[in-house]
Amino acid sequence: MGKPTGFLEYPREETIERKPLQRLKDWKEYTEKQPEDMLKRQAARCMDCGTPFCHIGIEINGAASGCPINNLIPEWNDLVYRGKWKEALDRLLKTNNFPEFTGRVCPAPCEGSCTVELAGPAVTIKNIEKAIIDKGFENGWIQPRIPHKRTGKKIAIVGSGPAGLAAADQLNQAGHSVTVYERADKVGGLLTYGIPNMKLDKDVVERRVKLLRQEGIDFILNTEVGKDITSEELKNQFDSIILCTGAQKQRDLILQGREAEGVHFAMNYLTQATKRLLNIEVSEPLIDAEGKHVIVIGGGDTGADCVATALRQKCKSVVQFGKHPKLPDVRSDANMWPEQPNIFTMDYAYEEATAQYGHDPREYSVQTKKLVSDQNGRLKELHTVQMQRTSDDAGNLVFEEIPGSEKIWPADLVFIAIGFEGTELPVLKEFGVEHKNNKVDAKHGDYRTNIDGVFAAGDSRRGQSLIVWAIQEGRDCARQVDLSLMGSTVLP
Repeated sequence: MGKPTGFLEYPREETIERKPLQRLKDWKEYTEKQPEDMLKRQAARCMDCGTPFCHIGIEINGAASGCPINNLIPEWNDLVYRGKWKEALDRLLKTNNFPEFTGRVCPAPCEGSCTVELAGPAVTIKNIEKAIIDKGFENGWIQPRIPHKRTGKKIAIVGSGPAGLAAADQLNQAGHSVTVYERADKVGGLLTYGIPNMKLDKDVVERRVKLLRQEGIDFILNTEVGKDITSEELKNQFDSIILCTGAQKQRDLILQGREAEGVHFAMNYLTQATKRLLNIEVSEPLIDAEGKHVIVIGGGDTGADCVATALRQKCKSVVQFGKHPKLPDVRSDANMWPEQPNIFTMDYAYEEATAQYGHDPREYSVQTKKLVSDQNGRLKELHTVQMQRTSDDAGNLVFEEIPGSEKIWPADLVFIAIGFEGTELPVLKEFGVEHKNNKVDAKHGDYRTNIDGVFAAGDSRRGQSLIVWAIQEGRDCARQVDLSLMGSTVLP
């Protein structure tokens, strides 16, 4: 695919980004539009590898390897190289309902499994994907696809994140009447109120939602199942129900001083920041980092988004704690291709913090010991100790404190970004759905719960995961629902 010798002739060219200090002045997306000649060169690097591991979509050691939605990557790379952008869009849309989302926020496990990476840097798959779908919208190639006939079947989807939207899109195209219930005031789940605007502009989300509405999907907002509408009402009105409520139960810190004023869950902070940007009234107390010492506990993407958000709110300082050691610059022997590479990278937020303060904000192997408040209950400092990873007598890895490494950090705001425990249980209890470890008990590939006619997909079923897994599950679940209703299915 592409040019047979392209991976030998052309080096990898990274996504062009706006200068860090420039983009800190606004909330716009941090990437720029990529030149077409550059994109064609990068597509030319896609080699004729025989077995394209980039779209195998499997899990190795608990992490995605290749594209879970099985994007036809070599095919659309070849078409981009040859300048056939509309044909590339057609191939992209065969497997991916929302390339404008994945092309912006997916961590690209496809690139970690790219065969070119065996001998050098991978093809810039994610960048090319984003360019294809953006060109599709720019040229008017993306138009409403209104089903020619309706089946008479009605389906309710609870939750409007990527899994719910993917299921809704597929089932609507199969001719069913789909209604999506969302407890928030906007469609999108974490696409809207979890991922900051500088990574995924909310106009991009709204554009897709408008298209889905034009195609016949109904969205009912500000409606919480079990509070504003009961499960029995939904069962009486709809032939099938899909629960796509996500994994929104945030993992908390059990720590001395946790009750201090100024300690918040990361997602609450990010949600409020987006609402303020969109001029939506915020009912909770204001969380603003301006002029404050900010500490983010948790070394993942959500923590990085908190760093970037605090920078834009003009914080006085920002530090991000991770419990693990700094990752290596190259793959270790235990992290072989085609696994997702666990290597050191500079996320957009860390580039911005480095440009602003002259150093990377991340601190590694840090254990928070306690939070300390002033006499008014306001957070004033945070106490930590450095950890080292060793092996016990049985050969198990354990973390031990390093004596004498205690440190006190000034802190006005602390954001807890240590992941999610699973889905919130009230909706599951409302339906009587069985669950284990805060996840719906439904098998992958079948998605049926113990309640007849009720299915589950996405993070509510599998736990905290990637946007591509959410889309994969939404699509696959839609197929099972169509099959159960019609006896056969037209969905891929």
